[in-house]
This record gives sequence, structure tokens and C-alpha cells, in this order.
Amino acid sequence: MTDKVKEQILSIRASGVTNMFDVNRVQREAFACGFYELVLYLEEHKAAYSRFILTGEADE
Repeated sequence: MTDKVKEQILSIRASGVTNMFDVNRVQREAFACGFYELVLYLEEHKAAYSRFILTGEADE
């Protein structure tokens, strides 16, 4: 997970527009915000994303 993807996740979380475990909605919000790196990341790394949401630990 890149620093840019982390920032994008935290930005969506801070907006409060969705439950962060609703991955499909997070992906739609990311697309609407122009966070295309996050959109692609969520397609391929849902388990790592969930781990980051739960623990704050990111795969390097």
C-alpha cells in the first residue's frame, strides 16, 4: 500500500460519507473524488484494505 493510497483512504474516512467496510461504496466515492489509485487498489487488495481499516497496519 502506497502512502498515496493511505491518504486517499483516510480522506474518505474523514468525509464520513460511508461505512468504510462497504468496499463497493468506498470505491464509488474514491472514483467520484478522482482517487483512481484507490479504486484500482480495492479491486486487487480487499483483504489488505480491510486489515488496514481494522488495525491501521499496512502491507508494504
